[in-house]
Amino acid sequence: MTTAETEFLSRTIKRDEIDNYLIGGKDFIDDALIERQIAAGAKPQKSRVREIISKAMSIERLDPEETAALLNVEDEELWEEMARAAGDIKRKVYDNRIVTFAPLYCSNHCVNNCLYCGFRTDNTRERRRKLTLGEVRKEAESLCKIGHKRLIMVYGEHPSSSADYIADTIKAVYDVKVPARNGFAQIRRANINAAPMSVEDLKKLWKAGIGTYQVFQETYHHKRYSELHPSGIKADYKWRLYALHRALDAGIDDVAIGALFGLYDWRFEVMGMVYHAIDLENRFGIGPHTISFPRLNPAEGTDICDNSPYMVSDDDFRKLVIVLRLSIPYSGMIITARESAEMRRKIIPLGCTQTDASTRIGIGAYSEAAEDQESDRQQFMLGDTRSLDEVVREFTRMGLITSFCTAGYRCGRTGDKIMKLLKSGVEGKFCKLNAVLTYKEWIDDFASKETRAAAEEIIQKEIEQIKNDPFYRNKKLLSTFDDYLGRITNGERDLYI
Repeated sequence: MTTAETEFLSRTIKRDEIDNYLIGGKDFIDDALIERQIAAGAKPQKSRVREIISKAMSIERLDPEETAALLNVEDEELWEEMARAAGDIKRKVYDNRIVTFAPLYCSNHCVNNCLYCGFRTDNTRERRRKLTLGEVRKEAESLCKIGHKRLIMVYGEHPSSSADYIADTIKAVYDVKVPARNGFAQIRRANINAAPMSVEDLKKLWKAGIGTYQVFQETYHHKRYSELHPSGIKADYKWRLYALHRALDAGIDDVAIGALFGLYDWRFEVMGMVYHAIDLENRFGIGPHTISFPRLNPAEGTDICDNSPYMVSDDDFRKLVIVLRLSIPYSGMIITARESAEMRRKIIPLGCTQTDASTRIGIGAYSEAAEDQESDRQQFMLGDTRSLDEVVREFTRMGLITSFCTAGYRCGRTGDKIMKLLKSGVEGKFCKLNAVLTYKEWIDDFASKETRAAAEEIIQKEIEQIKNDPFYRNKKLLSTFDDYLGRITNGERDLYI
Protein backbone atom coordinates (compact mmCIF):
# COMPACT_ATOMS: atom_id res chain seq x y z
CA MET A 1 0.00 0.00 0.00
CA THR A 2 1.33 3.43 -0.93
CA THR A 3 1.84 6.28 1.53
CA ALA A 4 -1.09 8.15 -0.04
CA GLU A 5 -3.34 5.13 0.45
CA THR A 6 -2.25 4.71 4.07
CA GLU A 7 -2.94 8.39 4.82
CA PHE A 8 -6.30 8.08 3.05
CA LEU A 9 -7.27 5.20 5.33
CA SER A 10 -6.32 7.12 8.48
CA ARG A 11 -8.13 10.36 7.65
CA THR A 12 -11.32 9.17 5.97
CA ILE A 13 -13.46 7.89 8.84
CA LYS A 14 -14.85 10.62 11.09
CA ARG A 15 -15.74 8.86 14.33
CA ASP A 16 -18.08 11.62 15.49
CA GLU A 17 -20.07 11.17 12.24
CA ILE A 18 -20.82 7.65 13.40
CA ASP A 19 -21.30 8.20 17.12
CA ASN A 20 -23.95 10.90 16.78
CA TYR A 21 -26.32 8.37 15.15
CA LEU A 22 -25.81 5.55 17.65
CA ILE A 23 -28.27 4.86 20.44
CA GLY A 24 -26.57 3.72 23.61
CA GLY A 25 -23.45 3.12 21.56
CA LYS A 26 -25.26 0.61 19.31
CA ASP A 27 -26.38 0.75 15.69
CA PHE A 28 -29.90 -0.11 14.52
CA ILE A 29 -29.11 -3.66 13.38
CA ASP A 30 -29.53 -6.15 16.24
CA ASP A 31 -28.47 -9.51 14.81
CA ALA A 32 -29.91 -11.59 17.63
CA LEU A 33 -33.24 -9.75 17.54
CA ILE A 34 -33.56 -10.26 13.79
CA GLU A 35 -32.84 -13.98 14.13
CA ARG A 36 -35.46 -14.24 16.89
CA GLN A 37 -38.02 -12.40 14.81
CA ILE A 38 -37.46 -14.69 11.82
CA ALA A 39 -37.83 -17.75 14.07
CA ALA A 40 -40.92 -16.34 15.79
CA GLY A 41 -42.59 -15.73 12.43
CA ALA A 42 -42.64 -19.44 11.56
CA LYS A 43 -45.87 -21.00 10.26
CA PRO A 44 -47.95 -17.82 9.99
CA GLN A 45 -51.70 -18.29 9.68
CA LYS A 46 -53.25 -17.53 6.30
CA SER A 47 -55.51 -14.90 7.81
CA ARG A 48 -52.48 -13.14 9.32
CA VAL A 49 -50.61 -13.18 6.01
CA ARG A 50 -53.60 -11.73 4.22
CA GLU A 51 -53.87 -8.95 6.81
CA ILE A 52 -50.23 -8.09 6.14
CA ILE A 53 -50.80 -8.10 2.38
CA SER A 54 -53.72 -5.73 2.87
CA LYS A 55 -51.53 -3.35 4.88
CA ALA A 56 -48.90 -3.37 2.15
CA MET A 57 -51.58 -2.66 -0.46
CA SER A 58 -52.36 0.56 1.42
CA ILE A 59 -48.74 1.59 0.68
CA GLU A 60 -47.78 1.39 4.33
CA ARG A 61 -44.32 0.10 5.20
CA LEU A 62 -44.41 -3.18 7.10
CA ASP A 63 -43.01 -3.69 10.59
CA PRO A 64 -40.17 -6.21 11.01
CA GLU A 65 -42.45 -8.80 12.62
CA GLU A 66 -44.77 -8.59 9.62
CA THR A 67 -41.90 -9.01 7.18
CA ALA A 68 -40.68 -11.99 9.21
CA ALA A 69 -44.10 -13.62 8.85
CA LEU A 70 -44.00 -13.21 5.07
CA LEU A 71 -40.50 -14.67 4.93
CA ASN A 72 -41.82 -17.80 6.63
CA VAL A 73 -44.74 -18.47 4.28
CA GLU A 74 -44.64 -22.03 2.96
CA ASP A 75 -48.02 -22.26 1.24
CA GLU A 76 -47.48 -21.88 -2.53
CA GLU A 77 -50.98 -20.50 -2.97
CA LEU A 78 -50.18 -17.72 -0.53
CA TRP A 79 -46.93 -16.95 -2.37
CA GLU A 80 -48.95 -16.47 -5.56
CA GLU A 81 -51.31 -14.12 -3.72
CA MET A 82 -48.28 -12.21 -2.49
CA ALA A 83 -46.84 -12.10 -6.01
CA ARG A 84 -50.07 -10.66 -7.41
CA ALA A 85 -50.15 -8.08 -4.61
CA ALA A 86 -46.53 -7.12 -5.36
CA GLY A 87 -47.40 -6.42 -8.99
CA ASP A 88 -50.53 -4.51 -7.97
CA ILE A 89 -48.54 -2.34 -5.54
CA LYS A 90 -46.02 -1.48 -8.21
CA ARG A 91 -48.74 -0.43 -10.64
CA LYS A 92 -50.55 1.54 -7.94
CA VAL A 93 -47.45 3.51 -7.01
CA TYR A 94 -45.51 3.64 -10.29
CA ASP A 95 -48.04 2.62 -12.95
CA ASN A 96 -46.82 0.19 -15.65
CA ARG A 97 -43.62 2.01 -16.48
CA ILE A 98 -40.04 0.89 -16.09
CA VAL A 99 -37.09 3.27 -16.01
CA THR A 100 -33.83 2.43 -17.77
CA PHE A 101 -30.32 3.58 -16.97
CA ALA A 102 -26.71 2.63 -17.65
CA PRO A 103 -23.83 2.14 -15.21
CA LEU A 104 -20.68 4.13 -15.93
CA TYR A 105 -17.62 2.81 -14.11
CA CYS A 106 -15.07 5.60 -13.62
CA SER A 107 -12.40 3.92 -11.50
CA ASN A 108 -11.40 0.50 -10.18
CA HIS A 109 -8.60 1.59 -7.85
CA CYS A 110 -9.60 0.50 -4.34
CA VAL A 111 -8.04 0.32 -0.87
CA ASN A 112 -10.56 -2.25 0.36
CA ASN A 113 -10.16 -6.00 0.33
CA CYS A 114 -13.73 -7.28 -0.03
CA LEU A 115 -13.28 -10.99 -0.59
CA TYR A 116 -16.05 -11.26 -3.20
CA CYS A 117 -15.05 -8.30 -5.41
CA GLY A 118 -12.81 -8.12 -8.46
CA PHE A 119 -11.72 -4.60 -7.48
CA ARG A 120 -10.28 -5.70 -4.12
CA THR A 121 -6.81 -4.36 -3.45
CA ASP A 122 -5.16 -7.81 -3.21
CA ASN A 123 -6.41 -8.87 -6.65
CA THR A 124 -3.22 -8.50 -8.69
CA ARG A 125 -4.99 -9.71 -11.85
CA GLU A 126 -7.12 -6.57 -12.05
CA ARG A 127 -6.00 -3.91 -14.55
CA ARG A 128 -6.26 -0.67 -12.56
CA ARG A 129 -7.46 2.49 -14.21
CA LYS A 130 -9.16 5.80 -13.49
CA LEU A 131 -10.86 7.64 -16.32
CA THR A 132 -9.74 11.16 -17.13
CA LEU A 133 -12.48 13.76 -17.46
CA GLY A 134 -12.06 13.56 -21.23
CA GLU A 135 -12.58 9.80 -21.09
CA VAL A 136 -15.64 10.25 -18.87
CA ARG A 137 -17.10 12.55 -21.52
CA LYS A 138 -16.40 9.96 -24.23
CA GLU A 139 -18.19 7.30 -22.20
CA ALA A 140 -21.16 9.62 -21.68
CA GLU A 141 -21.21 10.48 -25.39
CA SER A 142 -21.39 6.78 -26.27
CA LEU A 143 -24.37 6.34 -23.95
CA CYS A 144 -26.11 9.49 -25.18
CA LYS A 145 -25.84 8.23 -28.75
CA ILE A 146 -28.13 5.30 -27.94
CA GLY A 147 -30.55 7.41 -25.95
CA HIS A 148 -29.69 6.94 -22.30
CA LYS A 149 -30.80 9.79 -20.05
CA ARG A 150 -29.79 8.38 -16.64
CA LEU A 151 -26.52 7.01 -15.33
CA ILE A 152 -25.34 5.32 -12.18
CA MET A 153 -21.70 6.36 -11.89
CA VAL A 154 -19.48 3.92 -9.99
CA TYR A 155 -16.13 4.51 -8.26
CA GLY A 156 -13.66 2.46 -6.26
CA GLU A 157 -12.76 3.68 -2.76
CA HIS A 158 -9.34 5.25 -3.22
CA PRO A 159 -7.62 8.63 -2.78
CA SER A 160 -7.63 9.06 -6.56
CA SER A 161 -11.45 8.91 -6.53
CA SER A 162 -11.92 11.79 -4.11
CA ALA A 163 -15.13 13.76 -3.69
CA ASP A 164 -13.58 16.46 -5.88
CA TYR A 165 -12.92 13.94 -8.66
CA ILE A 166 -16.45 12.55 -8.38
CA ALA A 167 -17.92 16.07 -8.50
CA ASP A 168 -15.83 16.86 -11.58
CA THR A 169 -16.99 13.69 -13.36
CA ILE A 170 -20.64 14.53 -12.61
CA LYS A 171 -20.17 17.98 -14.12
CA ALA A 172 -18.36 16.47 -17.12
CA VAL A 173 -21.27 14.13 -17.80
CA TYR A 174 -23.82 16.94 -17.59
CA ASP A 175 -21.78 18.99 -20.07
CA VAL A 176 -22.03 16.35 -22.81
CA LYS A 177 -24.30 16.97 -25.80
CA VAL A 178 -24.48 14.75 -28.87
CA PRO A 179 -26.54 15.18 -32.05
CA ALA A 180 -29.68 13.05 -32.30
CA ARG A 181 -32.26 12.70 -35.07
CA ASN A 182 -33.89 15.76 -33.54
CA GLY A 183 -31.72 18.26 -31.69
CA PHE A 184 -29.31 17.01 -29.06
CA ALA A 185 -29.18 14.17 -26.54
CA GLN A 186 -27.92 14.63 -22.98
CA ILE A 187 -27.62 12.84 -19.66
CA ARG A 188 -30.26 14.39 -17.40
CA ARG A 189 -29.68 12.46 -14.16
CA ALA A 190 -26.35 11.24 -12.77
CA ASN A 191 -26.78 9.01 -9.72
CA ILE A 192 -23.70 7.63 -8.00
CA ASN A 193 -22.62 4.45 -6.31
CA ALA A 194 -19.59 5.48 -4.30
CA ALA A 195 -17.89 4.92 -1.00
CA PRO A 196 -19.25 6.35 2.27
CA MET A 197 -18.00 9.88 2.79
CA SER A 198 -17.97 12.62 5.39
CA VAL A 199 -20.73 15.22 5.47
CA GLU A 200 -18.25 17.80 4.19
CA ASP A 201 -17.42 15.72 1.10
CA LEU A 202 -21.05 14.80 0.48
CA LYS A 203 -21.92 18.50 0.35
CA LYS A 204 -19.52 18.82 -2.59
CA LEU A 205 -21.46 16.16 -4.47
CA TRP A 206 -24.76 17.86 -3.69
CA LYS A 207 -23.45 21.13 -5.14
CA ALA A 208 -22.27 19.27 -8.26
CA GLY A 209 -25.82 18.11 -8.96
CA ILE A 210 -25.68 14.52 -7.79
CA GLY A 211 -28.86 12.51 -8.24
CA THR A 212 -29.48 9.59 -5.91
CA TYR A 213 -26.64 8.50 -3.61
CA GLN A 214 -26.45 4.73 -3.50
CA VAL A 215 -24.51 2.75 -0.89
CA PHE A 216 -25.06 -0.98 -0.38
CA GLN A 217 -24.35 -2.44 3.03
CA GLU A 218 -23.53 -5.72 1.20
CA THR A 219 -24.48 -7.80 4.27
CA TYR A 220 -26.21 -6.50 7.39
CA HIS A 221 -24.91 -9.35 9.55
CA HIS A 222 -22.08 -7.99 11.72
CA LYS A 223 -19.98 -11.16 11.99
CA ARG A 224 -20.31 -12.10 8.34
CA TYR A 225 -19.55 -8.52 7.33
CA SER A 226 -16.33 -8.63 9.33
CA GLU A 227 -15.29 -11.92 7.73
CA LEU A 228 -15.81 -10.61 4.20
CA HIS A 229 -14.18 -7.19 4.75
CA PRO A 230 -10.87 -7.96 6.50
CA SER A 231 -9.11 -4.68 5.68
CA GLY A 232 -9.58 -1.23 4.27
CA ILE A 233 -12.07 1.52 5.11
CA LYS A 234 -14.92 -0.81 4.30
CA ALA A 235 -13.93 -2.99 7.25
CA ASP A 236 -15.73 -0.44 9.46
CA TYR A 237 -19.35 -1.68 9.48
CA LYS A 238 -20.83 1.39 11.16
CA TRP A 239 -19.09 3.92 8.89
CA ARG A 240 -20.82 2.24 5.97
CA LEU A 241 -24.15 1.69 7.73
CA TYR A 242 -24.61 5.40 8.39
CA ALA A 243 -23.41 6.63 4.98
CA LEU A 244 -26.92 7.55 3.89
CA HIS A 245 -27.67 9.29 7.18
CA ARG A 246 -24.71 11.57 6.54
CA ALA A 247 -25.88 12.12 2.95
CA LEU A 248 -29.28 13.31 4.12
CA ASP A 249 -27.63 15.59 6.67
CA ALA A 250 -25.48 16.96 3.84
CA GLY A 251 -28.57 17.96 1.83
CA ILE A 252 -28.77 15.02 -0.58
CA ASP A 253 -32.46 14.17 -0.59
CA ASP A 254 -32.57 10.84 -2.46
CA VAL A 255 -30.69 7.85 -1.07
CA ALA A 256 -30.68 4.19 -2.02
CA ILE A 257 -30.03 1.00 -0.07
CA GLY A 258 -29.13 -2.53 -1.10
CA ALA A 259 -27.63 -5.83 -0.09
CA LEU A 260 -25.56 -8.33 -2.06
CA PHE A 261 -27.55 -11.54 -1.80
CA GLY A 262 -25.37 -14.61 -1.47
CA LEU A 263 -23.13 -13.30 1.29
CA TYR A 264 -25.47 -14.29 4.13
CA ASP A 265 -28.96 -15.73 4.68
CA TRP A 266 -31.34 -13.91 2.34
CA ARG A 267 -34.07 -13.67 4.96
CA PHE A 268 -31.74 -11.81 7.32
CA GLU A 269 -30.73 -9.37 4.58
CA VAL A 270 -34.36 -8.57 3.77
CA MET A 271 -34.95 -7.84 7.45
CA GLY A 272 -31.82 -5.68 7.51
CA MET A 273 -33.12 -3.54 4.66
CA VAL A 274 -36.46 -3.10 6.42
CA TYR A 275 -34.65 -1.92 9.56
CA HIS A 276 -32.55 0.44 7.42
CA ALA A 277 -35.72 1.94 5.93
CA ILE A 278 -37.24 2.30 9.41
CA ASP A 279 -34.23 4.16 10.81
CA LEU A 280 -34.14 6.56 7.86
CA GLU A 281 -37.86 7.20 8.22
CA ASN A 282 -37.60 7.76 11.97
CA ARG A 283 -34.72 10.21 11.73
CA PHE A 284 -35.42 12.06 8.49
CA GLY A 285 -39.00 11.28 7.50
CA ILE A 286 -37.62 9.83 4.26
CA GLY A 287 -37.24 6.18 3.35
CA PRO A 288 -34.98 4.82 0.61
CA HIS A 289 -35.74 6.19 -2.84
CA THR A 290 -34.74 2.84 -4.31
CA ILE A 291 -33.73 -0.59 -3.03
CA SER A 292 -31.45 -3.01 -4.87
CA PHE A 293 -31.06 -6.74 -4.44
CA PRO A 294 -28.19 -7.96 -6.66
CA ARG A 295 -27.09 -11.57 -6.40
CA LEU A 296 -23.45 -12.54 -5.97
CA ASN A 297 -21.83 -13.20 -9.36
CA PRO A 298 -18.43 -14.66 -10.31
CA ALA A 299 -15.57 -12.15 -10.27
CA GLU A 300 -11.92 -12.24 -11.28
CA GLY A 301 -9.55 -13.31 -8.51
CA THR A 302 -12.12 -14.65 -6.03
CA ASP A 303 -13.89 -17.96 -5.48
CA ILE A 304 -16.47 -16.74 -2.95
CA CYS A 305 -19.23 -17.30 -5.50
CA ASP A 306 -18.26 -20.98 -5.72
CA ASN A 307 -17.94 -21.51 -1.96
CA SER A 308 -20.55 -19.35 -0.26
CA PRO A 309 -23.15 -21.42 1.63
CA TYR A 310 -25.65 -18.59 1.19
CA MET A 311 -26.10 -18.51 -2.58
CA VAL A 312 -29.70 -17.66 -3.46
CA SER A 313 -31.68 -19.99 -5.72
CA ASP A 314 -33.95 -18.61 -8.44
CA ASP A 315 -36.99 -19.60 -6.39
CA ASP A 316 -35.75 -17.83 -3.27
CA PHE A 317 -34.71 -14.82 -5.35
CA ARG A 318 -38.30 -14.52 -6.54
CA LYS A 319 -39.51 -14.72 -2.94
CA LEU A 320 -37.15 -12.05 -1.63
CA VAL A 321 -38.23 -9.64 -4.38
CA ILE A 322 -41.89 -10.22 -3.50
CA VAL A 323 -41.30 -9.65 0.22
CA LEU A 324 -39.25 -6.50 -0.39
CA ARG A 325 -41.97 -5.03 -2.60
CA LEU A 326 -44.59 -5.72 0.09
CA SER A 327 -42.37 -4.57 2.97
CA ILE A 328 -41.22 -1.22 1.52
CA PRO A 329 -44.03 -0.53 -0.94
CA TYR A 330 -43.20 3.11 -1.71
CA SER A 331 -39.61 2.51 -2.84
CA GLY A 332 -38.39 1.98 -6.36
CA MET A 333 -36.87 -1.45 -6.95
CA ILE A 334 -33.86 -2.04 -9.18
CA ILE A 335 -33.03 -5.30 -10.93
CA THR A 336 -29.71 -5.23 -12.76
CA ALA A 337 -27.93 -6.90 -15.63
CA ARG A 338 -26.27 -9.24 -13.15
CA GLU A 339 -29.37 -11.32 -13.88
CA SER A 340 -29.99 -13.10 -17.16
CA ALA A 341 -32.57 -11.81 -19.61
CA GLU A 342 -34.81 -14.78 -18.74
CA MET A 343 -34.63 -14.05 -15.01
CA ARG A 344 -35.30 -10.36 -15.51
CA ARG A 345 -38.43 -11.24 -17.50
CA LYS A 346 -39.67 -13.29 -14.54
CA ILE A 347 -38.77 -10.80 -11.82
CA ILE A 348 -39.73 -7.43 -13.31
CA PRO A 349 -43.53 -8.06 -13.07
CA LEU A 350 -43.14 -8.62 -9.30
CA GLY A 351 -42.63 -4.94 -8.66
CA CYS A 352 -39.41 -3.72 -10.27
CA THR A 353 -39.32 -0.10 -11.42
CA GLN A 354 -35.79 0.31 -12.81
CA THR A 355 -33.25 -1.71 -14.73
CA ASP A 356 -30.07 -1.14 -16.71
CA ALA A 357 -29.60 -1.89 -20.39
CA SER A 358 -26.72 -2.04 -22.90
CA THR A 359 -24.60 -2.55 -19.80
CA ARG A 360 -20.81 -2.67 -19.77
CA ILE A 361 -18.92 -2.44 -16.51
CA GLY A 362 -15.31 -2.37 -17.67
CA ILE A 363 -13.46 0.91 -17.20
CA GLY A 364 -13.82 2.73 -20.53
CA ALA A 365 -15.85 -0.13 -21.99
CA TYR A 366 -18.49 1.94 -23.84
CA SER A 367 -16.24 4.19 -25.91
CA GLU A 368 -13.55 1.55 -26.46
CA ALA A 369 -16.13 -0.98 -27.71
CA ALA A 370 -14.66 -4.21 -26.34
CA GLU A 371 -16.49 -7.12 -27.97
CA ASP A 372 -16.58 -9.43 -24.96
CA GLN A 373 -16.65 -9.09 -21.21
CA GLU A 374 -13.09 -8.76 -19.92
CA SER A 375 -12.89 -10.17 -16.41
CA ASP A 376 -9.69 -8.35 -15.54
CA ARG A 377 -11.17 -4.89 -16.09
CA GLN A 378 -14.59 -5.21 -14.46
CA GLN A 379 -16.02 -5.87 -11.01
CA PHE A 380 -18.02 -9.04 -11.79
CA MET A 381 -19.51 -10.94 -14.74
CA LEU A 382 -22.81 -9.83 -16.24
CA GLY A 383 -25.84 -11.93 -17.05
CA ASP A 384 -27.52 -9.69 -19.65
CA THR A 385 -25.62 -7.54 -22.14
CA ARG A 386 -28.41 -6.82 -24.64
CA SER A 387 -28.68 -3.40 -26.27
CA LEU A 388 -31.04 -0.72 -25.02
CA ASP A 389 -33.08 -1.05 -28.21
CA GLU A 390 -33.53 -4.80 -27.66
CA VAL A 391 -34.53 -4.33 -24.03
CA VAL A 392 -37.04 -1.58 -24.84
CA ARG A 393 -38.57 -3.78 -27.54
CA GLU A 394 -38.96 -6.64 -25.09
CA PHE A 395 -40.67 -4.34 -22.61
CA THR A 396 -43.29 -3.54 -25.25
CA ARG A 397 -44.06 -7.26 -25.49
CA MET A 398 -44.47 -7.28 -21.71
CA GLY A 399 -46.95 -4.39 -21.90
CA LEU A 400 -44.55 -1.99 -20.19
CA ILE A 401 -43.72 1.55 -21.20
CA THR A 402 -40.05 2.45 -20.93
CA SER A 403 -39.59 5.77 -19.14
CA PHE A 404 -36.64 8.08 -19.63
CA CYS A 405 -38.22 10.65 -17.32
CA THR A 406 -36.21 12.77 -14.89
CA ALA A 407 -38.97 15.33 -14.32
CA GLY A 408 -39.62 14.64 -10.65
CA TYR A 409 -36.07 15.53 -9.69
CA ARG A 410 -36.05 18.78 -11.65
CA CYS A 411 -39.51 19.78 -10.43
CA GLY A 412 -38.49 19.30 -6.80
CA ARG A 413 -40.49 16.11 -6.25
CA THR A 414 -37.74 14.55 -4.13
CA GLY A 415 -37.00 13.73 -0.50
CA ASP A 416 -39.97 13.93 1.84
CA LYS A 417 -42.11 15.39 -0.96
CA ILE A 418 -41.71 12.35 -3.20
CA MET A 419 -42.48 10.00 -0.30
CA LYS A 420 -45.88 11.61 0.25
CA LEU A 421 -46.66 11.62 -3.47
CA LEU A 422 -45.63 7.99 -3.87
CA LYS A 423 -47.70 6.78 -0.93
CA SER A 424 -50.77 8.63 -2.21
CA GLY A 425 -50.39 7.34 -5.78
CA VAL A 426 -50.14 10.88 -7.17
CA GLU A 427 -46.54 10.59 -8.32
CA GLY A 428 -47.44 7.61 -10.48
CA LYS A 429 -49.95 9.81 -12.31
CA PHE A 430 -47.29 12.38 -13.19
CA CYS A 431 -44.88 9.58 -14.04
CA LYS A 432 -47.34 8.20 -16.59
CA LEU A 433 -47.53 11.53 -18.44
CA ASN A 434 -43.77 12.02 -18.46
CA ALA A 435 -43.13 8.40 -19.40
CA VAL A 436 -45.16 8.87 -22.57
CA LEU A 437 -43.42 12.15 -23.42
CA THR A 438 -39.91 10.78 -22.93
CA TYR A 439 -40.76 7.49 -24.61
CA LYS A 440 -42.01 9.34 -27.68
CA GLU A 441 -38.84 11.41 -27.68
CA TRP A 442 -36.65 8.30 -27.47
CA ILE A 443 -38.36 6.27 -30.18
CA ASP A 444 -38.29 9.21 -32.60
CA ASP A 445 -34.59 9.81 -31.96
CA PHE A 446 -33.08 6.37 -31.35
CA ALA A 447 -35.38 3.37 -31.89
CA SER A 448 -34.86 0.83 -34.64
CA LYS A 449 -37.71 0.39 -37.13
CA GLU A 450 -38.89 -2.79 -35.42
CA THR A 451 -38.81 -1.28 -31.92
CA ARG A 452 -40.50 1.90 -33.09
CA ALA A 453 -43.47 -0.01 -34.52
CA ALA A 454 -43.97 -1.94 -31.27
CA ALA A 455 -43.48 1.14 -29.10
CA GLU A 456 -46.06 3.21 -30.97
CA GLU A 457 -48.72 0.66 -30.02
CA ILE A 458 -47.83 1.00 -26.34
CA ILE A 459 -47.91 4.80 -26.57
CA GLN A 460 -51.40 4.79 -28.08
CA LYS A 461 -52.69 2.54 -25.29
CA GLU A 462 -51.14 4.84 -22.68
CA ILE A 463 -52.66 7.93 -24.28
CA GLU A 464 -56.10 6.31 -24.25
CA GLN A 465 -55.73 5.50 -20.54
CA ILE A 466 -54.62 9.05 -19.78
CA LYS A 467 -57.55 10.60 -21.61
CA ASN A 468 -60.02 8.32 -19.83
CA ASP A 469 -58.61 8.94 -16.34
CA PRO A 470 -60.62 11.53 -14.34
CA PHE A 471 -57.47 12.55 -12.43
CA TYR A 472 -56.01 14.26 -15.49
CA ARG A 473 -59.24 16.03 -16.36
CA ASN A 474 -59.79 17.20 -12.78
CA LYS A 475 -56.23 18.50 -12.51
CA LYS A 476 -56.53 20.17 -15.95
CA LEU A 477 -53.42 18.40 -17.21
CA LEU A 478 -54.72 17.05 -20.51
CA SER A 479 -54.28 20.24 -22.53
CA THR A 480 -50.67 20.62 -21.36
CA PHE A 481 -49.98 16.96 -22.11
CA ASP A 482 -51.47 17.20 -25.61
CA ASP A 483 -49.48 20.37 -26.30
CA TYR A 484 -46.20 18.83 -25.14
CA LEU A 485 -46.78 15.60 -27.05
CA GLY A 486 -47.41 17.53 -30.24
CA ARG A 487 -44.31 19.65 -29.74
CA ILE A 488 -42.17 16.56 -29.10
CA THR A 489 -43.59 14.92 -32.25
CA ASN A 490 -42.46 18.02 -34.13
CA GLY A 491 -38.92 17.73 -32.80
CA GLU A 492 -38.86 19.74 -29.58
CA ARG A 493 -37.12 18.03 -26.66
CA ASP A 494 -37.00 17.79 -22.88
CA LEU A 495 -40.56 18.84 -22.07
CA TYR A 496 -41.96 17.58 -18.78
CA ILE A 497 -44.85 18.08 -16.38
